[in-house]
Amino acid sequence: MSSVDIAVACALLAAVMVYFIFGVKSDASDNAPHRTKLDQLMERRDAIYENLRDLRFEFRAGKFSEQDYEEIKQSLEVEAARVLSEMDHLTGGAPTPATRQASTRLTAAEKVRQS
Repeated sequence: MSSVDIAVACALLAAVMVYFIFGVKSDASDNAPHRTKLDQLMERRDAIYENLRDLRFEFRAGKFSEQDYEEIKQSLEVEAARVLSEMDHLTGGAPTPATRQASTRLTAAEKVRQS
């Protein structure tokens, strides 16, 4: 190979690199958020359920009084009801039995807070 061949190969390689770097167009999915609102709500729901399980375990281990346990449990259930309701709203689906039950708890908890 002569020095001319090497120079031509290097020039072609440089041209291809410039085209690749500046010529690639971004896709619409590149700008989309990686986690949807529904994904965030599902993660929050799972965290709340895990917190409820941990709370029940710690109560049984004697770390919480009955009153503290009930207060924390009720606040977690109210938060779960809000998350489930928002998930139903986003999916446009009819409320599931679990959501209806959680909604009933949410309403009852709000009445207790107001009094």
